[in-house]
Amino acid sequence: MSDEWLARMGLGCVYEPGSPEIARIVANYGAVDAWERLKAGSGPLSHKARLLDLPAVVREGERLKLRFLIPSDEEWPPRLADLGRCPEVSGRTGEPLGLWARGGGRLAELVADSVALVGSRAATAYGERTAGEIAGDLSNAGYAVVSGGAFGIDAAAPRGCHAGRTPTVAVLAGGLDSPYPPSNFQLFERVAERGVVVSEFAPGEHPTRLRFLGRNRLIAALSQGTVIVEGSVRSGARNTVSWALALGRPAMAVPGPVNHANSFTPHQLIREGEAVLVSGMVEVLELLRPKAEPLPRPESPRRPTDGLSENQLRVYDALPKSGSRSVTDLSLQLGMRIPDCLATLRQLDELGMVRQNMQQAWQLRREQAA
Repeated sequence: MSDEWLARMGLGCVYEPGSPEIARIVANYGAVDAWERLKAGSGPLSHKARLLDLPAVVREGERLKLRFLIPSDEEWPPRLADLGRCPEVSGRTGEPLGLWARGGGRLAELVADSVALVGSRAATAYGERTAGEIAGDLSNAGYAVVSGGAFGIDAAAPRGCHAGRTPTVAVLAGGLDSPYPPSNFQLFERVAERGVVVSEFAPGEHPTRLRFLGRNRLIAALSQGTVIVEGSVRSGARNTVSWALALGRPAMAVPGPVNHANSFTPHQLIREGEAVLVSGMVEVLELLRPKAEPLPRPESPRRPTDGLSENQLRVYDALPKSGSRSVTDLSLQLGMRIPDCLATLRQLDELGMVRQNMQQAWQLRREQAA
């Protein structure tokens, strides 16, 4: 265990992965110096760093038979370095500090020839069948398929590869000790037999909205190109395509029925010239070559949380869908000073997103929790 290895693990436990702040700090000082400066500093993150039982994190990883990869490891995919040179997408940026990995495959070898396959969680039978067929054909052609392992297209992609030549890679938005969603446990076990399940998050960490956005950048960066199969007007898979474009990688979209809501995002990407229409493996492989410049991205439809700062989004995500939390509980969970947490809650209250109840605890407004 080198100082670099431990420093990157510690920083990854304290900072939210994909944070522009930690990307800048590590670029300026290096991981070891950044970790020592953080522990010696003041403020909630420094306090969290000093409280972190890093040897216990190491032991838990060993107990779970996980390996923690850093950029100097042979198993580290060189393509991830491109994240340090591309613009921010949805407030996220930067090469990962490290990756937790589990499985019989070697990550760098698997993703040397690989395609990301993403799409709607509420996929149709057409979408799941098409995604499975494309994934299986890519696997038989020697390409690994990278997905998020969630519902819908994310699950159809690795299932399509099970009978193929090449293992698959699943990138998760939480700790590998409790992969999300739990109902896909057997799928993750199957992926790990020959492929790799990876995450930026240490054991015990759970997915949040912000973490899915950070996870999407890894799916796009690990792959030579990204294919989207189905996506409604608010599709999260759109964010993965945005990362592919920011990285200058090919973006591809599978068309669907013109009258179905899940066809909105693929059709919009094709219409706006951001993605190339593909209908199968042969057309995908024709496009797996570098592009000089990413294509411009249209503005996505706005949702209530768009425009929130990182702290506002963290506090908002920490509030339960039902019930309430005290400002003290929230500040401890998030590693924020109580005055900062309270100020953020009041900002969200002014935006009409949260409110304080009679017990002085904080909760989502009814329309937000619905």
